[in-house]
Amino acid sequence: MTRRQEYAVRIHAYGGAEQLRHEPIDVAAPAEGEVQIRQHAVGINYLDTYHRRGVFPLRSLPGMLGVEAAGEVVAVGEGVTRFAPGDRVAYACPPVGSYASLRNLPQRLLLRLPAGVSFEQAAAGTLQGLTAHMLLHRVTRPQAGDTVLVHAAAGGLGSLLTQWSKRFGCRVIGTVGSPQKAALARARGCDEVILYNEEPFVDGVKRLTGGAGVEWVFEGLGGQVFHDSLTILKPFGQLVNLGQVAEGLPEVKLADLGPARSLTVSVPGVFAYVNTHADLQSAADVLYGLIASGDLVVHIGGRFALADAAAAHSALQGRGTSGSLILIP
Repeated sequence: MTRRQEYAVRIHAYGGAEQLRHEPIDVAAPAEGEVQIRQHAVGINYLDTYHRRGVFPLRSLPGMLGVEAAGEVVAVGEGVTRFAPGDRVAYACPPVGSYASLRNLPQRLLLRLPAGVSFEQAAAGTLQGLTAHMLLHRVTRPQAGDTVLVHAAAGGLGSLLTQWSKRFGCRVIGTVGSPQKAALARARGCDEVILYNEEPFVDGVKRLTGGAGVEWVFEGLGGQVFHDSLTILKPFGQLVNLGQVAEGLPEVKLADLGPARSLTVSVPGVFAYVNTHADLQSAADVLYGLIASGDLVVHIGGRFALADAAAAHSALQGRGTSGSLILIP
């Protein structure tokens, strides 16, 4: 029987999307405690671009990118008790290296994937879905009647935060960059949408709230967007930073947060949540249950062959995409 050739996307130097190379690889049999996964869909996250550029360096070069994928167990190492060949699984965690057709991972890092959630949905929604679960169940506590501002509301995480916040009975204001994205954000539940290229979002929030502001802000841009978002929080409001796509994470003077305004700023990390959660499968079961029932829609904004990872990265950084992007090995 001819052995199938496996492939991965690796970088040999840090830099632009052109550094991504589709190359043949050899994959060993799973070691003790490991599970071998035939990957059917791989998630693309903005974090991957940080690894590619060396903002967060890899352990060594050449190296693979990616922290999220879904597929089927094809072999298990000694001592594996949680999984067997044929099981459907997903993951969203280090070690980096999900841009591959076949991969070995410790069984403790894997999540059981129910039949009602497709591999593509899992690859596009596990990391962002667990992030949303963390943000709305651990970092913040939105209540019915609260107003939430979601920046980049048409993106993968923004879409999930919008839908989940609506389930809590919140009023959701989204910011987007185009009429097309505005339509998508409204379809996902935004009560109002601000086109930030046509109106500064600070002005839009003041207009929509009668100057009162909002209780919660979720933003992943950093820089000036971060600072401006502080200005539209109500007393005891909270700003949650999800990344630094634009200008990096700014410094904040505590005097700017209170006591007069009594604001809170959070910079949570989903991998800390994944690594410390007492029962991550239970959180994933909540997420997957909502996806399977249709209560959470995972919008896949683009599918790319594994060999076309460079094109996917260029599309992501161009900020013209909506939803989540995935690779198909």
